[in-house]
Amino acid sequence: MNSARWVLCSVVIGSAVAWSLAHPLHHTHGRSETSPPAKVAKVLTTAAGVSGQGDLRFRVLYTGSHLPEAALAVLESAHGGFAVDRRPSRGETYFALPGAGIVEISGDLKSTRLLDTDESMKGKNLHNTTIWFDPDGTPFLTFPANNAGLVFTITLQGELVHTLGIPGERDRFDQPAVDDYFLARGKFAPTDVEHLEGLFYVTTGYSSLDYVLTAKIISTDPFRAVWNDLAFGGKGDGPGEFGTGHGITVSPDKKRVDVADRSQSEIDRFTRYGHYRSTWKMPIGSFPCDIDYSGDLAVVGCLHGPDRSKGAPIYLLDNGKVVSTVMMKEELGLEKFQHIHNAVLRKIEERYYIIVQAWNPGDFAILEQVG
Repeated sequence: MNSARWVLCSVVIGSAVAWSLAHPLHHTHGRSETSPPAKVAKVLTTAAGVSGQGDLRFRVLYTGSHLPEAALAVLESAHGGFAVDRRPSRGETYFALPGAGIVEISGDLKSTRLLDTDESMKGKNLHNTTIWFDPDGTPFLTFPANNAGLVFTITLQGELVHTLGIPGERDRFDQPAVDDYFLARGKFAPTDVEHLEGLFYVTTGYSSLDYVLTAKIISTDPFRAVWNDLAFGGKGDGPGEFGTGHGITVSPDKKRVDVADRSQSEIDRFTRYGHYRSTWKMPIGSFPCDIDYSGDLAVVGCLHGPDRSKGAPIYLLDNGKVVSTVMMKEELGLEKFQHIHNAVLRKIEERYYIIVQAWNPGDFAILEQVG
């Protein structure tokens, strides 16, 4: 080998070693603490950029190659969302991919695995999820299947314990429009679900109904849940009405439920009794899909951006004010992130991480705060 080629190879190898030492969190999607050279090379080619402002700037930590092979094989069909176990010393994050099942991301973000997923759920599009706990502290995951008109509840081990179906003739709500809709055999298309004080709150934005419906959990052993009379929202452009009620999130203080109204580019805020309180206006044309909180910060993944040629943004908000904008496609070089379907915020020690999912085509990434 001539001297020039020897010097070039030395620089490349030395740079790769230095990068690996500086990124101790980068691992395979199994439990191994060692990354294969091919995967390091793949991340290096996609993680060159930094996006965001001030202290809230991010780079790519992991891409879809971090997922189990069965999940990676169907990643382009991704059309769902995440739930984070925020109990002390936990931090696992869950989401589902049609055809593969439910994916668990470890609390330290270093590994991923597939849960044993009931066959009745695997082929459905589980559009979002929430993690919640019964009075004894037992955890459950609940998934809305928008293309099947079902709401599934499972244990953290993947055991299916309950399936909630379309409201029937005997189910009555305190909004006559909801009763009339289901009596006329309108479709049930749940897009998100949350849990608060023994109730499921279910958005139905993929239908002309577009109300938030509630169901009451009677018991968890055995598991029983029935539709409840509380319903609020409805299709419209007035205060507390939705253009597309897409995602729903319980506030950190557990006193409020916030609905991402996608087509009207806003976050509508309600009491747990369905009383409208206020709206956070997002940038016009952003189409927010959902909102997630970590302490004082909130993160909003958007289907579009005000400038659609640049791909969709992720907004970080402090008390409703946008304080940083992360551009996955334009600035981080992730071409499939033309549309963002869901994002959640993690804080590990003193650093923030964003777990994010694209839609049409689907993709996956974890971002790490810079600095």
